[in-house]
Amino acid sequence: MPPIRDAASLLLLKQSESGLSILMGMRHANHKFLPNRMVFPGGAVDSLDFSMVPGSPLRPELHKKLLRNATPPMCDALGIACARELFEETGLSLGVPPDLSGLDYLCRAVTPEEHTIRFNARFFIADAACASGTLAGSGELESLDWYPLTSILQLQLAAATRAVLDQLQIWLTLSEAQRTARNAPVLLNRGWQQE
Repeated sequence: MPPIRDAASLLLLKQSESGLSILMGMRHANHKFLPNRMVFPGGAVDSLDFSMVPGSPLRPELHKKLLRNATPPMCDALGIACARELFEETGLSLGVPPDLSGLDYLCRAVTPEEHTIRFNARFFIADAACASGTLAGSGELESLDWYPLTSILQLQLAAATRAVLDQLQIWLTLSEAQRTARNAPVLLNRGWQQE
């Protein structure tokens, strides 16, 4: 069975008069994992993510939620990885060092066992106002742009991406207090469970 790598992705949200948009891009055709698929900025946790100190840490309630399935060092590394991947793939920054206080934790998804590349991915949410810079990126994601949620839902998406967007739609209906109290669900073997 292939090893499972810890990973972090960010749903960066922008609200406008025309509705909600999400920053997404298409993975290169030569990627081994989800080629030619629309995804959120993100990727695997690197060893250096454990040594960086954020400008502002994850909020205590978010840290507590992550602790259900991660060690304290991994919780912090996931936040750092989220910020690092955002900058590498999009050119947008949560600050230097990154300010992680604007992140919220949406859900977790584990790649099914039959796949040769597997991730234990945490999906974070942040408002576009938390990020600064010019949308550019490394070229790892093509067609990088702000996509209206209504348009994204009409695309042919990877099953996990669609499932995460389903969780986002639930999250959007919740009050701030409900979001704080909510336990993040996990997608295991294509079905949602509570942590």
